[in-house]
Amino acid sequence: MTDRRGGPGRRAAGTGGRHRGTVGPMTVIGRMGLGLAALGRPAYINLGRDGALPAERTVEAMRAAAWRVLDAAYDEGIRWADAARSYGLAEEFLAGWLDDRGHRDVTVSSKWGYAYVGEWRLDADVHEVKEHSLARFRDQVARSRALLGDRLAVYQIHSLMADGPVFADAALQRALAGLAAEGVRVGFSTSGPAQAETVRRALDLEVDGRPLFAAVQSTWNVLEPSAGGALAEAHARGLHVLVKEGLANGRLAVEPPAAVRQVAAAHGVGTDAVALAAVLANPWADTVLTGAVSVAQLTSNLAAARVRLGEDDLAALGALATPPGDYWKERATLPWT
Repeated sequence: MTDRRGGPGRRAAGTGGRHRGTVGPMTVIGRMGLGLAALGRPAYINLGRDGALPAERTVEAMRAAAWRVLDAAYDEGIRWADAARSYGLAEEFLAGWLDDRGHRDVTVSSKWGYAYVGEWRLDADVHEVKEHSLARFRDQVARSRALLGDRLAVYQIHSLMADGPVFADAALQRALAGLAAEGVRVGFSTSGPAQAETVRRALDLEVDGRPLFAAVQSTWNVLEPSAGGALAEAHARGLHVLVKEGLANGRLAVEPPAAVRQVAAAHGVGTDAVALAAVLANPWADTVLTGAVSVAQLTSNLAAARVRLGEDDLAALGALATPPGDYWKERATLPWT
C-alpha cells in the first residue's frame, strides 16, 4: 500500500518498527548515517545503482525506494540523514518520510550551493549548477527550511573550495553566522584534490571573533585518504566530521582492488563493509555516510559495524592510496546513469 505521497504505507508515529541496535554516540551504528545523493534523483555517478533502483525511475518510484531505505536504516539504529538542494527531491522525500513516520530523533543535514537542473532526466546534459552567492544561499535556505522546518540541524556549503568566493564575501559570512545564531550548525563539504587545504582554511574563518563552521563533510576512502590529517584537526577543534564517498562512489563495492577482496574474505563480509570499516577505524570520523539505494545494499554496508580491522588489514588497505589528482581525475569520468 502507498500513501498519497507514493511512499510505503503508514506506521504508527514514532514507533520506527523494529529496533535492532542501541542508538548512541558510543555505538558503531550510532556513528553511521544515510546519504541521499543517489536516492533523490534518477541519475547519479555511483556505480551499482542499476538493478538496485526501480526499473522506471519516476518520482513516485524513487520516493518509495527512498522511504524503504530510510525505514530500514531507522530500524537498524541510524539516526542521521544527509541531503542537499541539488539531490533532486531528496529533501522533499526526507521531509515527507519524517512527517509520515513522526520521528523526532533523526539529525538532518543538508547542503546549499548547487541547484538541481536535471529536470528528472537520465540523459540531461547538465544535472547541477554551482553558485556560492548570498542570493543563492538565501533562496536555498528558505526552500530547505520550508520543507524541513526545525528538523534541519546542519546546513553546509556544498563543495567549498580553498579559493571559493565565500572567503571574501563578508555579507555571506554574516548571513551564515546569522543562521548559526538561530541554532542551525553551519558547515561545509569538500571535494577535489585540495580538500585538506580547504578544510584548514575554513577552520580559521571567523565572524566577530567566533569560528563560523561547526561541521565538515569530506571524501575519505582507502583510495583517497589525503584529507585525513586535516579532518583530524577539525575534529580536535570541535567540528563534527562527516565522511562521504567511503565506497569511492561504489568503486570499492563493484570494482574492488584485490587487497580489499582479500580482507573481506578473511572477515566474511562484502568489500563494501570492509571499505566502510576502514573509515570507521578513524577516531575523528564522527558520522560515516552510506549511500545505499536499496535495503540489500544497506544491510551489506552495515556489516561494517561488526568488522574489526587488525593492523595487517589496515596496512594492506592503506597501501591502496592513490595520488589525489589521479583519484579525482578518474572520478570525473564516472557517467551519470
